[in-house]
Amino acid sequence: MGGRDKRWSSRVLHGIGTVSEHAAAGLIAAGALVTWVAFGIATQFPVWWDNILFVTSSSVTVVMVFALQHTQARQQAVTQRKLDELLRAQPTADNRLIALEGASDDELGALTDLSQAHRERALGTDAPPPPIADLPT
Repeated sequence: MGGRDKRWSSRVLHGIGTVSEHAAAGLIAAGALVTWVAFGIATQFPVWWDNILFVTSSSVTVVMVFALQHTQARQQAVTQRKLDELLRAQPTADNRLIALEGASDDELGALTDLSQAHRERALGTDAPPPPIADLPT
């Protein structure tokens, strides 16, 4: 599955994220801000000067929030799929942990309790793990 299989909006947001992650992007933004302040000083800060600054910075902020959210959600989904594959590859792994992010709250709570019980048992406390049969399916 290549980049062409992604939706156009995904490609645009991913492209914005890729461009903005470079150090040069920060330098360009800082340079633009210094230029804008110098322009304001040269024109004695007209009334419209700060409005343009506020609108531009707010617009860039909103676009960057969506670009970052999209990129992080995509990276998290990829990481989850890789972890699921590692779980499938381990013969002794608990397969109920595969795609756990889609589990119900009850199932997630039960597996959390089971993990906590295993942790306590590993630390030497006397709490036995809950029986497997009591976990929701």
